[in-house]
Amino acid sequence: MNQKIFLLVGVVIAIIAGISYYLMTVENNEGKTPITESSDDKKLVKIDAPSLFALYGYEDDYEIVDGEKIWRNAKYELNPEFAELYKEIGISYGPKRSVVIYPIFTAAAYSEPGFYTYYRGECGMECLTVELKDEYDLTYQASGNAVQVFSLLGYPIITDIAVDEDPNILSKYDKVILLHNEYVTRNEFDAITKHPKVIYLYPNALYAEIAVDYDTNSITLVRGHGYPTVDISNGFDWIYDNSKYEYNLKCQAVTFHRIDNGWMSDCYVENLIHRSKELLKQIKDF
Repeated sequence: MNQKIFLLVGVVIAIIAGISYYLMTVENNEGKTPITESSDDKKLVKIDAPSLFALYGYEDDYEIVDGEKIWRNAKYELNPEFAELYKEIGISYGPKRSVVIYPIFTAAAYSEPGFYTYYRGECGMECLTVELKDEYDLTYQASGNAVQVFSLLGYPIITDIAVDEDPNILSKYDKVILLHNEYVTRNEFDAITKHPKVIYLYPNALYAEIAVDYDTNSITLVRGHGYPTVDISNGFDWIYDNSKYEYNLKCQAVTFHRIDNGWMSDCYVENLIHRSKELLKQIKDF
């Protein structure tokens, strides 16, 4: 594989995990300097919203959904007021037998121009091959909120690339937490569906098959999402596909459905994951 891509992504994740571990193990971090960085002349401000974490977002970088303000690319920090709660819902102080898979292939697929440019009919099949970047914003489509939350709570995080390159890596963990890993390789699909305990936290995971070319640092859509023919939905013909719940965004009551190798949620938890103690405790206790 391309070592640069893997190592840079690994370094970024390691830095996030290292910071979170430090904050979790410091008894008194009330003097920690708040985030004040800015981007494109937009100031990163504290978000006044219900959450188990301290939230920051760029001014005016939000949308209104069903009367609720939803921030894009929100940044999260531990809140010292909830130090005891983090011990209850996190795993920083226990054995690291769970792992989260960051959907880097899905992040690439949603970049522009890319797969969705093709789906909208704005470019040809050349858009079904997309370059893998060194890093991506932690977006809604790539479960950005969940990646930050799990990192802050001490969960190890690996990427699609790690699983594709070494499918046996998942055997080191008792539990695998899958995010919105919509686009995966055949290697990754097989590794995940063969693992005995997987939490399919987001609907629409394992939806389309892609191939990776590590020489050119790119992914290419192979099958699924109406390609190569419109009658093909799930690219793996997976009997447990639950994409019908992808647009259940309110998540007023998350229900997990049992399948042969784990549990699947019935709503897209991206806007709930940072504020639900019950959900995070349930994930930990599965």
